Amino acid sequence: MTSVVEVDNLFGIKNSNRTAEQHLGKNQFNSSFPTALANYMMSKKKSIMYNKVVEIDGELKVETSEISVDKIFKTSDINKLYFSFETVYQPYEKYSFDTIDGIDLSVKDINDNWLRALEVKLTVLPDAVTSKKDEKDWGSEIVVRSATTLYCALGMYDSSKNEKDKIRDIFEIPCSNIQSWESEFEVSNKYLPLLSALNKFEKEFLENQQPLLMQTLWKTNGQSPLLKDDAFDIIIWSDFAVSRLFIDRDYEKQVEKSKMSRPMRATARLARCLWELSKSDKIHIDSIYHQMAYGTQTDKEFSVNGLMWGNFITDKSRILKPAIRSEELPQIISSEMIELLKPERRFDQTLYFTYRMNEE
Repeated sequence: MTSVVEVDNLFGIKNSNRTAEQHLGKNQFNSSFPTALANYMMSKKKSIMYNKVVEIDGELKVETSEISVDKIFKTSDINKLYFSFETVYQPYEKYSFDTIDGIDLSVKDINDNWLRALEVKLTVLPDAVTSKKDEKDWGSEIVVRSATTLYCALGMYDSSKNEKDKIRDIFEIPCSNIQSWESEFEVSNKYLPLLSALNKFEKEFLENQQPLLMQTLWKTNGQSPLLKDDAFDIIIWSDFAVSRLFIDRDYEKQVEKSKMSRPMRATARLARCLWELSKSDKIHIDSIYHQMAYGTQTDKEFSVNGLMWGNFITDKSRILKPAIRSEELPQIISSEMIELLKPERRFDQTLYFTYRMNEE
């Protein structure tokens, strides 16, 4: 039975593997606050944005629609939810010979039924790249971990495994033609068939995509740290939509002297994972990720700046006006918990707020 830690200071997080103090940690707060915000929006019956992949005129595109939070958490009863942070999503363990990394948020119910695996991002709008543009063109940077792309692969296979023979048929020729996955030269030169196979797979199994990444936006006045009145919102990215962040790059610009870019590496890894899973239902994750490092650090997969990010948001209405106002913040996190926060003591922040207070 899951051990329960009750916390009343973050909305809806009654049952969790974190104490109140742990929720406030520098790296922990970045996933705890978005979870509380999602709970709050569910209680208010406010939908959240949903980026998923659709096929239009034979092409795969990310489209922004809306979804209810209870469909993400698979229940509307907050009291029945258990939020397990930085925890391995156990239903996926059966697909790996190795220990898999934890994901930011594993959602369960209080009876230990696993409901959803979610990566969580807390990102500012706008980022430095887009802050000088018109507000309608503001964007937010996403830095994606290798754990995210791994869970992307495991989730895609888990939802489609009943047709694993069809999956193997899609990937067999392009993947079996690669003699050494460790060879940056070979994989980069045989990249296009892998890309084509992934596009074919996603068109075939489009209906199986499921939520994976929960991106919480906090909107400021340009690059100042002061919140806009319309301050918070959430975008859920399906596993297929997350994959388009690295698949949908200009291939010709990526290839230079047969070198492997980060998005190309993520694409090749995804294809190999799906192929090997379709053969045996189990993979050596450590081997795949270390063999295919290609001289680049393995914990960070790739990043998307605000300009590129904006290309994946087809409905900008909630970028201009996020759903939750800054005045609602006390309902999401208590004043007592705010007092316990220990933000970094930075001289530039002190200067900024001192000048602003003096101006007022």
